[in-house]
Amino acid sequence: MGQLFLITAIGSLAMTLLLVPFSKKIRNKELSTKVVSISTVIVFIVSFISLFVTVYISKIDLSWTIFLYLLPVVALCGAIIAVGIEQKVKSFFVLVGIIGIGYLVSAPFLNAEDKYNSAEMEEQTEIAPFDETKTPASVPPQFVKNKMKKAFGQVPNTSYYELGNLQIQKVNGAYVYIAPVEFSGFFKWFNGKTTPGYFTMSATDSSDNPKFVKQEMSYIPSAFLNKNLERHMRLQYPSLIFNGDPQLEIDEGGKPYYIRSYGEFISARNGFDVKGVVLVDAASGNTEKLALADVPEFIDGAVSPETVSLQNSYYGNYVHGFWNSLVGKKDVKVPSDEGTEANVSPIFMEDGEMYYFTDFTSPKEGVDSMLGYALTNARTGQATYYTGNLEESYMDSQGALDIIEKKFVEKEWEGEMPILYNFYGEASWLSAVLDANGFLQNYFIVSAANPEISAYGTTPNEALKLYKTALSRGGSTVDGTSNAEEAKATVEVVRVYKERVGDFTIVSFLTKTGENFIVSSEVSPFAIYLQEGDKVAITYAKTGEDFQPVKVLQIEGL
Repeated sequence: MGQLFLITAIGSLAMTLLLVPFSKKIRNKELSTKVVSISTVIVFIVSFISLFVTVYISKIDLSWTIFLYLLPVVALCGAIIAVGIEQKVKSFFVLVGIIGIGYLVSAPFLNAEDKYNSAEMEEQTEIAPFDETKTPASVPPQFVKNKMKKAFGQVPNTSYYELGNLQIQKVNGAYVYIAPVEFSGFFKWFNGKTTPGYFTMSATDSSDNPKFVKQEMSYIPSAFLNKNLERHMRLQYPSLIFNGDPQLEIDEGGKPYYIRSYGEFISARNGFDVKGVVLVDAASGNTEKLALADVPEFIDGAVSPETVSLQNSYYGNYVHGFWNSLVGKKDVKVPSDEGTEANVSPIFMEDGEMYYFTDFTSPKEGVDSMLGYALTNARTGQATYYTGNLEESYMDSQGALDIIEKKFVEKEWEGEMPILYNFYGEASWLSAVLDANGFLQNYFIVSAANPEISAYGTTPNEALKLYKTALSRGGSTVDGTSNAEEAKATVEVVRVYKERVGDFTIVSFLTKTGENFIVSSEVSPFAIYLQEGDKVAITYAKTGEDFQPVKVLQIEGL
């Protein structure tokens, strides 16, 4: 807090010098040295208290640029009172203040190129194919929040608290959602002082149940006075520029910390470029300022989703400057607003790192064609923009959600958290499907380039199995290449395994030649009758996989 007192004192001193008439004259009236001294002390004390209270209540930063808003007003008041040379000097500061405010106001019109450069991304065509043996972190946050609320009875003194914001994280190698228990009001905080802990739930297994973890926390967003988390951060770092809400992070031992991204304005008081995080021990309040390169391993979301959303906006809108973003809009790409956090969706990739996903669409009204998509590393802020296959037109996330809504129009189910993956070499949207009460019903996968190819199942892996056969039936490839050979064969079946997935049955069978094949009853309805000893004529995609997808199946004698 010492830094806050120092900055407040310097600002108050400057205001005192501008307000108090040190020439000892006020419109032909002489002032005694005693009156000037007393006035100086009073003005300094009032200014100091006013600045401190303003920062304490509003939690605004005390960067030097904030004083540009005060300068013309304070200098004008001082110039009105003063006379002679002192009046001219203070009038000069009025002019300086007006120019300063003009600088602040004009910044958004002048720094578009700098914003774009700060957010410039590496460009690639497609992300790597997804490993189908793994399960994507695809449990939607709304569903998790519903389950956590129903499990709130695990919290002692339940009436004092409410559920805080969800945050996805990797803890001990597992992808989980975490949500703090927050105070539900001032009097609850006054009586309770600390919150008892937080909830965790799997981000990959929708059948998992929330678990309450006891870890007392004092410095949290819903606390008041000096225990309020944002105020605590501001009192420690009064001039630091923050962006985004504080987020809860859990270390490998289950200890809770809060983090918040800090950085610099692009110019004036406009734009934001992230530099690091402020880390707060939620129990003790111990605070540490860390550059992005020094962030501990257990922190997955060092860059706030609000910051990434800003970067996406800079990259998409300011490719040819500010005015082009309003008029003409050449090469402008509009970031989607379908994300789960500040218009972006946090996901974990196969490297174990968390990324923020965003798709970009055309600024033209009524167009649901995707122009590309971006993945931003949540620890480093480094982003990659994927153009997709330029020879194909991909639909955007809103188009995928519209397909889901039409598919389940009678049940009034809706999609949530659409994420673009590379499944079997095909750009594909994966979305959770929720009912009107927010409960998870299934997972829906649809091709971004061929919307008529889709599948859904009760789990992501079940949906993937059906989607694989749907791709084969639709003429697409399923091996991540564009030249899978189509082959025909007559084989004898020696083993059969049937599995019910969604509305269809997946039939896997081993042949006498040692090859394995897989077919859905959606492709070949009579496959459900397949049994050991049958001879079958098949047409299949020769992908070289363990189970090669069958496009046509005919059982001899049936």
